[in-house]
Amino acid sequence: MLPIEQLQKLIQGKKVAFIGAGVSHKSCIEQFVELGAHVTLCDQKKSIEDFGDYADTLRRLNVALSLGEHYTDGFAGQDIIMRTPGYEYFKPELQAAKAAGALVTSEVELFFEFCPCEIVAVTGSDGKTTTTTLISKMFEAAGRKVFLGGNIGAALLPQLADVTPDAVAVVELSSFQLISMRRSPKVAVVTNVTPNHLDHHKDMQEYIDAKRNILLWQEPPCRAVLGYENDITRAMQSDCKGEQFWFTRLHETAHGAFLRESDDTLCYAENGIVTPVLPRAEIKLRGLHNVENLLAAIAAVWGRVPIEAMRQVGSTFTGVEHRIEPVRVLDGVTYYNDSIASSPTRTIAGLRSFDQKIILIAGGYDKKIPYEPLAPEIIAHVKTLVLMGATGPRIEKAVREHPDFDESQLTILHADNMQHAVELARDAAKPGDIVSLSPASASFDLYPNFEVRGRDYKNIVMQLS
Repeated sequence: MLPIEQLQKLIQGKKVAFIGAGVSHKSCIEQFVELGAHVTLCDQKKSIEDFGDYADTLRRLNVALSLGEHYTDGFAGQDIIMRTPGYEYFKPELQAAKAAGALVTSEVELFFEFCPCEIVAVTGSDGKTTTTTLISKMFEAAGRKVFLGGNIGAALLPQLADVTPDAVAVVELSSFQLISMRRSPKVAVVTNVTPNHLDHHKDMQEYIDAKRNILLWQEPPCRAVLGYENDITRAMQSDCKGEQFWFTRLHETAHGAFLRESDDTLCYAENGIVTPVLPRAEIKLRGLHNVENLLAAIAAVWGRVPIEAMRQVGSTFTGVEHRIEPVRVLDGVTYYNDSIASSPTRTIAGLRSFDQKIILIAGGYDKKIPYEPLAPEIIAHVKTLVLMGATGPRIEKAVREHPDFDESQLTILHADNMQHAVELARDAAKPGDIVSLSPASASFDLYPNFEVRGRDYKNIVMQLS
């Protein structure tokens, strides 16, 4: 039976509720209706008109609606509930539906169940998008057909009919996707785990346990690649079911990818043999954190991709949008967009990628994570700090309370919004300066996601005259 036929067998004639009409669910809803499911959309929007252009599609597909304040009432009597990553798995309404017999699953979980090809997946607090993208590009450079999805790219389940056994699926997974998963990929990468999303997880342990799910359900033969420099990922070695390799920038390892100090070259070690892959000088990506991302990708694809393909990608790939992305040079000032930096660790990596003190725009929605670790990095790498959003005062407090803070060396400014922040940064900048948006915070106070935030910043910077 073909994978798409297996999916049809699961859902045909069944009552299926989708929570929310995000990008991935829109394509899945169409697919499920075509495969014979009776679909209900459960959404906080108050009426079908609130869906804009998508309202016509909902009418055409004859989708039932459970809307408004009590949208979760639509869970009752469903055979299957399709959870979006943004809807917390342990919410009482969802657990009640599960207890009543509904199968609670997701687009990614069903893809993992029916996918006929090898899956390589990446998770972590930082670096997962760049690492996932590097892996996909290495497979493409080797001539493989790649399906890229999960937390990035297009929804994978609607592409199931096109996935052949000789292809490879490269998947980025968030903690929200992993928390309920009971299948793991053939190749699993965990970049690092640092405090993040603690506004959504019960505690740090729940967040760590969600990440561990990428490893716990692996079946040998399988491969796990772990970041050696992070205490939490290093401890995940005990969760590994098959081959386990490290990636590390600061140590030499006999079992994985590392940066060789003697000649500053990215290498891979296995069975007592060290193979040089690429001199660091040839990497196009900015920042030492991207050396780690490249090492993680090399360890993930080793033995599956020729070294030439790894070298080609490592020496040509210039980065993903919103990740220390150059925007423009104006009046001798270079502007960067690092909107992806929604946690202190990401912002720290961004600050360390510049070899001069910069003007930093930071702050945003409060995910209840600590900002004390960011303070010494701001003091060391920033000359003007422009703060905005709910976390602005928290970041300022952490900086001012640090023993190394010197008011004469660091100017702190406050902005009402992004336009104001860019204007303040521009006024503070002189030729040769660098301005970077690297918020160390989520975007949800002003923007639906970090991409919209980054594009707004870029638009404002491009309109400066």
